[in-house]
Amino acid sequence: MQSYEERLTVPHSWWLIAVLAGLFCGLAVLPIGVLAALAGLIVGAALGAAGVSAYGSARIRVIAGSLVAGDARIPVEALGAAEVLDAGEAAAWRTYKSDPRAFMLLRSYIPTALRVEVTDPADPTPYVYLSTRDPEGLAAALTAVRAG
Repeated sequence: MQSYEERLTVPHSWWLIAVLAGLFCGLAVLPIGVLAALAGLIVGAALGAAGVSAYGSARIRVIAGSLVAGDARIPVEALGAAEVLDAGEAAAWRTYKSDPRAFMLLRSYIPTALRVEVTDPADPTPYVYLSTRDPEGLAAALTAVRAG
């Protein structure tokens, strides 16, 4: 049985957001004093880093007969065909082709994705859209779990 695990980490350039948050917070409290500015710098940078880290902590896993994407846990038996999306198709499914009922774990900085049909008749979700750097590997893992 093939397993799959991926963490959707943010690009390295996004960590500049944490630095900028620290600088802005430090500058905002600079009129109070130098120690307040230093405290603002540290607290702002820490909060910025926590925000960037939390946004990049989303995980996709195929384990124990389930697809785990973020907070969602979907049994593989409830899933149908998987469609690998290149950058152009992924952008289309994020925008004008999207269905508001779909479950989407998307990250705009990841150009490729996997779209998996939901076949459970009791579930109104038509498909699952997952941003992934390795859509072929994720599709292969889902196929292997379904077959095995």
